[in-house]
Amino acid sequence: MNTAPLQLQNLRKSYGALRVTDDVSLTIAPGELHAIIGPNGAGKTTLIHQISGLARPDSGSIVFDGQDVTRLRMPERARLGLVRSFQITSILPRFSALENVALAVQARSGSSFSFLGNAATERGLNDIAMALLARFGLAHRATIPAGQMSHGEKRQLEIAIALAAKPKLLLLDEPLAGTSHDESQRLINTLQELRRELPIVLIEHDMDAVFALADRVSVLVYGRIIASGTPQSIRDNADVRAAYLGEEAL
Repeated sequence: MNTAPLQLQNLRKSYGALRVTDDVSLTIAPGELHAIIGPNGAGKTTLIHQISGLARPDSGSIVFDGQDVTRLRMPERARLGLVRSFQITSILPRFSALENVALAVQARSGSSFSFLGNAATERGLNDIAMALLARFGLAHRATIPAGQMSHGEKRQLEIAIALAAKPKLLLLDEPLAGTSHDESQRLINTLQELRRELPIVLIEHDMDAVFALADRVSVLVYGRIIASGTPQSIRDNADVRAAYLGEEAL
């Protein structure tokens, strides 16, 4: 029997008197795209911070790939294969798209690659990086400084960077935020492909994308999961409609 790649048990996190995650327990199944939705201020990003290692929970545990990672730092979790992207893009804007991805490949491989030298001498890294760029339709933008790319291209680039780390599970924090309709559709197509390769935890406000992509959806309100199930069961849940979705989302 396959081990669940990610298990959260009774996570709690407070900032002063404000409890932002309140006894959150969740199991991500192998090969699953699990969406976490909820209103602004529900604690979604704080929950992702705890899963990725950017914030430590006050109590509870996080088990990834059979290992308790609750006290591991973010780089240590990333080396184990727990990799995230951010709500705000985390690319290096002055470096080219190729250099951004190659740097991630270097970090994973431990190569001596340095952008201070001649990048062309590290052909192995560049070949891997170019293959990732091509997969996301960005090969023709390889030499463009990342800061000059469109917002949608930056989100695609960020996912390519995340994949360069060879994740076993991918955490995505609002990858469609700020994208145009066409850019959103390209990202949805990308995620449709990725979900066949590895489990994904997705935070997203675009309900059309959530219901099109997710195997399961969990609804977080005031730091607590009030419902978890298939997209249709979430659509049909009266408590969810009252707390978040509203009639217009049905």
